[in-house]
Amino acid sequence: MIMEKEQESYVNYYEIPYQEVIEKLTTDAEQGLSQTEVSQRYEQYGANELEAKPGKPWWLRLLLQFNDPLLYILLIAGAVKAFMESWTNAIVIWGVTVLNAVIGYVQEAKAESAIASLAKSVTTEATVLRDGKQVRVPSRELVPGDIVTIASGDKVPADIRLFKVTNLQVDESALTGESVPVEKSVSPLAGDTVLADRTNMCHAGSFVTSGQGSGVVVAIANATEVGKISKSMEESVTLTTPLTRKFAKFSKVLLYIILAIATFTLIVGVAQGQDLPTMFDAAVALAVSAIPEGLPAVVTITLAIGVNRMAARNAIIRKLPAVESLGSATVICSDKTGTLTENKMTVQRIDIADEHYVVSGTGYSPNGEIALAQHGSEEASITDGLNPALQECLMAGILCNDSWLEEKGGDWTVIGDPTEGALITVASKVGLNQSDVNKERRRLDAIPFESQYQYMATLHGGDSPIIYVKGSVEAILKRCSQEITLRGEKIPLQREVIEKSVEEMAAQGLRVLAFAKKEVDSNQKSVDHEDIQGELVFLGLQGMIDPPREEATKAVAACQSAGIQVKMITGDHVATARAIAQKMGIQKEGQVLALTGQQLEHMDKAKIVHNVEKGSVFARVAPAQKLQLVEGLQSQGEIVAMTGDGVNDAPALKQADIGIAMGQGGTEVAREASDMLLTDDNFASIEAAVEEGRNVYQNIRKAIAFLLPVNGGESMTILISALLVRDLPILAIQVLWLNMINSVTMTVPLAFEPKTAGLMQQPPRNPNEPLITGKLLRRIGVVSLFNWILIFGVFEWAEAVTGDIDLARTMAIQALVAARIIYLLSISQLGVGLVQFIRGNISGLANTSAIAVGILAAVALQILFSQVGLMNVLFETASLSWQQWLLCLLPMLPMIPTAMLANRIDPPNPKTATEN
Repeated sequence: MIMEKEQESYVNYYEIPYQEVIEKLTTDAEQGLSQTEVSQRYEQYGANELEAKPGKPWWLRLLLQFNDPLLYILLIAGAVKAFMESWTNAIVIWGVTVLNAVIGYVQEAKAESAIASLAKSVTTEATVLRDGKQVRVPSRELVPGDIVTIASGDKVPADIRLFKVTNLQVDESALTGESVPVEKSVSPLAGDTVLADRTNMCHAGSFVTSGQGSGVVVAIANATEVGKISKSMEESVTLTTPLTRKFAKFSKVLLYIILAIATFTLIVGVAQGQDLPTMFDAAVALAVSAIPEGLPAVVTITLAIGVNRMAARNAIIRKLPAVESLGSATVICSDKTGTLTENKMTVQRIDIADEHYVVSGTGYSPNGEIALAQHGSEEASITDGLNPALQECLMAGILCNDSWLEEKGGDWTVIGDPTEGALITVASKVGLNQSDVNKERRRLDAIPFESQYQYMATLHGGDSPIIYVKGSVEAILKRCSQEITLRGEKIPLQREVIEKSVEEMAAQGLRVLAFAKKEVDSNQKSVDHEDIQGELVFLGLQGMIDPPREEATKAVAACQSAGIQVKMITGDHVATARAIAQKMGIQKEGQVLALTGQQLEHMDKAKIVHNVEKGSVFARVAPAQKLQLVEGLQSQGEIVAMTGDGVNDAPALKQADIGIAMGQGGTEVAREASDMLLTDDNFASIEAAVEEGRNVYQNIRKAIAFLLPVNGGESMTILISALLVRDLPILAIQVLWLNMINSVTMTVPLAFEPKTAGLMQQPPRNPNEPLITGKLLRRIGVVSLFNWILIFGVFEWAEAVTGDIDLARTMAIQALVAARIIYLLSISQLGVGLVQFIRGNISGLANTSAIAVGILAAVALQILFSQVGLMNVLFETASLSWQQWLLCLLPMLPMIPTAMLANRIDPPNPKTATEN
């Protein structure tokens, strides 16, 4: 990084003219640095990254695992046991508690590491000039002296001294607290200028809200202003979500209930004449049995696994609560270009004056030709020569353009906007070379495209300076008073003819751009919005198509089957948007209701809410209206996922329940406002993420349904035994084994459960649904009752037959675990797979190995639990004979109808209970 003392040897960069800054940093504003110089400076200064703040030490993170109200009970119980000199019990209670903390620490560390690594994989890129060529590089590779270009939507990658600006405004609120974007300039400033007023500087971490500019990097990493203020802007990784907060609240309520029941049990028992140590054991056992110790860890693991699965399907979660929100999404508002379509624009039709031309070839390859469409399907090639009007229209497309094409291994790609790439491609098909045209008509100034204006304009020198403008038909036509004929003559604008051509092109699904020009005074060196408010000469139309993605069309159908509405929001012409929507099946109640931004402008709030619910296509929508659409949907109780890629999409992305930014074509502003990032900008990845989000919630529900009935059965057993003054069928340390070792071993694999076939045929989940629904509570009650009968019945029978209380307790525990295996199979897909396997279909066993491993591990641990002498001493168990083992397996049979009844009450998968 740049050392601070080295920085102090220079005059403040905002004080001196930019020419001197460029000279001091030994760089070139026209050529940039050479690759050799970049390598040397990178070695000298290091990566352009802020130093990460040190995390919490491992020992503190381990101690925080004990910061759980329910674990306080266990620690206190162990302390009381030690005070009563029951050291074996105390050590076991403490040991199991520590083991649980270690398991939680390891699992959480892995989950946080995985999420942090995903966050780091989302790299910020910068446009930099090197060896005379503009290239896109990761911002961490910038070095002092690099010449950087920034434009609307970019995140400023380093501290930059500006030397060229065009309507450049930057949001520096994160650094200066100034809420209004700052307009930038290039002039030197006084030495005592405060940070917020340094208008010739752009600082790392700020965002470009409009315009564009170029500058030289003067500071990177910790030498930047933001680096001096804070040694790290790194977001802390957190696994806290609304669901985990619900669990925290649930734990506190459960804690008070447990303490109240345990105290009641202790008082009643002592009042009945029982001795205090015995009743204290019962109260501790009751408290321990009611605590679902393994549940928080399982929830955390399930969420983390969901994040990793989504990343594998091109959806990177930036904010963990989005995992849950995705599962309940009811509406997806999607951009068209690049998300629903392939983002490979190809000009197919050009309309000039009264004639139109067809273009062959696809993609960005220069192969193809432009032909004049004549009567019927006949076409006449015009490769022998261009008429003045067509040449002017194609020239406008090349010059009013910030993108360029590159060939790599015979494959042509666009660097920049795909629409602009299509304009360069079509011109190359008749021999117009972008580089040559730009040399002939050197650019003097530009107005970059802004969504609120719907156009871009560039001023070019030459024999007579000229302004070229391209943009939406509406934005261009209202500024035109004339049009050009095929011979290059100017005549009054024929608006009706042009609008008819637009309708024809849009009906074919073509996106239509309009082009115009304006000749200006030879002394003019800059262009502003006022210069193009009127008196433009209309040049022509170019219609291009961006075909729908095949996988996106399938994903739209899948979302609709899942009860999720899909709405297209686009800046395209309404006819174009409607044509694409019809091809993709984006409709509601069998109809494609398309509305325009202009129509929305004339509606009151109530009417907007009504129409946004009914409509499926919204065309020519301004960014501010996107926010209105999201708010309107949310007012109807919808859970909205919203895609966006531009600066002005940020408010809508923040307002949406799930803001989704584009990873390839999106701006940094949109990324920062989003909850999720699509690495492939593909709508199909949204559908995949929704599916994974539903699977995450379903697996968490399975974990709850599996764990809580055991706690319920144990609690009922101990409470009733204590109140009836009977020997406890299960001790506190044995409950700890069941809840923390056996339960975790068998429950964690549920986090790896694959999605079920019917997952996307179910309606969205209600986000206000309580953690424990009525159906789930009834399921827990049924299985808890069975577990109580099982534990109590086996214990009473075994004690009566053998007279050995340790043996009776051991058999009761082993019988419970055996029944749990059947219950686990009934709610997991391994059980479904086994049924299919018996029927001759082995595919049902795919991806269920985690459950099988969990069951085998649980069986192995239970054998150790009863057959190893040390375990017998620690947990007061007894070795079983093979006959006794067989008897313990018998309860597996009555668990089958019990599980079937539970599944009928509350199906664990999106299938009927009978199918399970």
